[in-house]
Amino acid sequence: MRSISLILSAVVLAACSTTKTPETQLAEMQTPAEAAPATAATEDDPYLWLEEVEGEQALDWVRKQNARTLEQLQADPRYATFEAAALDALNSKERIAYGSVRSGLVYNFWQDDVNVRGLWRRTPRASYRGGNPEWETIVDFDKLSADEDKNWVYKGANCFAPRGSSEYRCMVSLSDGGKDAVIQREFDLQTKSFVDGGFVTSEAKQGAAWAGPDALLIATDWGDGTITESGYPFVVKRWQRSTPLEGATEIFRGNQKDVGVWPMTLELEDGRILQGAVEAETFFTSKYFWFPEGEADPVRWPIPLKSTPEGIYQGKFLVSLQEDWAPEGQETTFRSGDLVAFDVEAFLKDRTLPTVELVFHPNAAQALEGTSIAKGALLLAVSDTAVGQVMRAEPGETGWTIQPVALPGKGQTSIAFASDRETEVFLNYEDFLTPDSLLEYAPATGEVTTLQSLPAKFDASGLKVEQHFATSKDGTKIPYFLVSKADIPRDGTTPTLLYGYGGFQVSMNPAYSPVTGRLWLERGGAYVLANIRGGGEFGPEWHQAGLKQNRQRIYDDFIAVGEDLVASGVTSPEHLGIMGGSNGGLLMGVMLNQRPDLWNAVVVQVPLLDMLRYHLLLAGASWVDEYGSPDVPEERAFLETISPYQNFDASKPYPEPFFVTSTKDDRVHPGHARKMAKKFEAAGLPFLYYENIDGGHAAAANQTERAKRTALEFTYLSEKLFPAPALE
Repeated sequence: MRSISLILSAVVLAACSTTKTPETQLAEMQTPAEAAPATAATEDDPYLWLEEVEGEQALDWVRKQNARTLEQLQADPRYATFEAAALDALNSKERIAYGSVRSGLVYNFWQDDVNVRGLWRRTPRASYRGGNPEWETIVDFDKLSADEDKNWVYKGANCFAPRGSSEYRCMVSLSDGGKDAVIQREFDLQTKSFVDGGFVTSEAKQGAAWAGPDALLIATDWGDGTITESGYPFVVKRWQRSTPLEGATEIFRGNQKDVGVWPMTLELEDGRILQGAVEAETFFTSKYFWFPEGEADPVRWPIPLKSTPEGIYQGKFLVSLQEDWAPEGQETTFRSGDLVAFDVEAFLKDRTLPTVELVFHPNAAQALEGTSIAKGALLLAVSDTAVGQVMRAEPGETGWTIQPVALPGKGQTSIAFASDRETEVFLNYEDFLTPDSLLEYAPATGEVTTLQSLPAKFDASGLKVEQHFATSKDGTKIPYFLVSKADIPRDGTTPTLLYGYGGFQVSMNPAYSPVTGRLWLERGGAYVLANIRGGGEFGPEWHQAGLKQNRQRIYDDFIAVGEDLVASGVTSPEHLGIMGGSNGGLLMGVMLNQRPDLWNAVVVQVPLLDMLRYHLLLAGASWVDEYGSPDVPEERAFLETISPYQNFDASKPYPEPFFVTSTKDDRVHPGHARKMAKKFEAAGLPFLYYENIDGGHAAAANQTERAKRTALEFTYLSEKLFPAPALE
């Protein structure tokens, strides 16, 4: 059986719910006098014109800021060195070509200095294992872009073949410039060509799942109000081959108050495909449905709203829980963070929930971060004190047994590829100072073999990694990793970059970064990764502790880490800089306002900053379950206390921030960064600003642009944090 085919990447992110959110229901019960309308946030906003993404006045302002910032940072002699080093690292041929296996061939997407938009390619398994693969190009996206006069950015491929067949067809997602909105085109892996007369969609934020070789379930913008307030589809249709898209048959409909509705399919071990849909009411609550063949009404899977189907293994339907669950008629209560299972055939037959059994219960230091089903093995990705591990789970007469996968060291490990159709399992192994290794795990024997280990991409001699714990305002211990020279003086002079995210149950784990190593660590800087609440390092409760009006805990955690770095003598406010993107960009904005005295540099990447209007911009409405709704009075009252845009105060001793965003980011609106930067400009306060015209939410569409953006950021950080003697 293939793992569940949920098209939720556009919602998450790191990517990812009934008909009305609790916030909306509450707002609808209030009288107009009680409710605080969203327009209240705009009445006195003189910079709404900057929300016009490609408006002439807005883009004129952007170009002026870009020119000013580029002139300053690119004039620094370090910039050219940084850009060259970053480009060399990003385009290095000495990278692991992580791949997916289909019918004896390993598929990989590859970008370098020649193939800027990338190659989709493949090689036989034996060649892949040999260490010097002979690659066959499937699609050259640079050539495709040139031929079609488009700025195509490859966003992945959703492939299907009937069980037992090697004739795969794929829906290839292409974005114009890196947006979340894509077109999908059917591609034949055998002929290495797009299918003449095959399935093709129009550009939209969309999702598709194969219902068989000649049918797709698809959710897209069907026109006439079929998009949610968050900008995602809520109508799923079944599309048969050789029929126009507009002729697809509607099979499920949510409503505009949902975050979105997406197709999903489950393939059983005998090849049967269970068609269905997931209706995301909020970002964290979803209903999952099965469409029985020949029946008009969908059947809801009997699992909690805060839970995620993880696939089917040996006849067991696997579910990870994000809330406590006491199944009806059973004495056991399962805990948030558990992985549980029940017999799928029993449910399909009786339409009632069978006995639920515990598969895995994480301890206090652990969190289940995902499951992968290989042919003959169920593998669990587990975070243990913020370090990733891999475990194997197997059912038995007395319950499930959990065994760690034996690895060559104690570094960060993650599952790079597993499929229930293939015996190959690929693992990634790395840490802050250890370059990537590609490992192969054999489910039949449990043996782990190293297929490839990269050489060091920066000089790690004399560096060390330590894990420390800061004490937050409420007494909670907050872990963080410190990467630095072993002999740094504890006199507060070490240039230190502190990175944080803190949201959406996204974990921040150790990872090897040649760019950070070359541009920062080699030069004597220290790098710190904070595992603050809001993330997933310790399970759902670690995330849920910082939701909505409790979000100040996340900010207190980050401040506590910064203060601990100063108190321990690692650094001082003069030499301490911070960085974060997206939700982490919001974190940076809050830190600017709440503790401008604690940092001397702040890199604000693709941020949310106007928290009284965020729900009206692009995908913002999908995040009210994380942040709270500006249309609910008590939630708005809290947002007013933390919203960076509204709390800007020209009299504060702000450090000079660097705002980075993208014009074509159709997830987090570039207006957030634009308007905040404009406030700095109007107040006569120093700031830097760079907006990539392409690139989507990643703020870069290719490696060349990534290298440029990174060089700009580290030039800025160096100017602010390194002592004067280091500039010579």
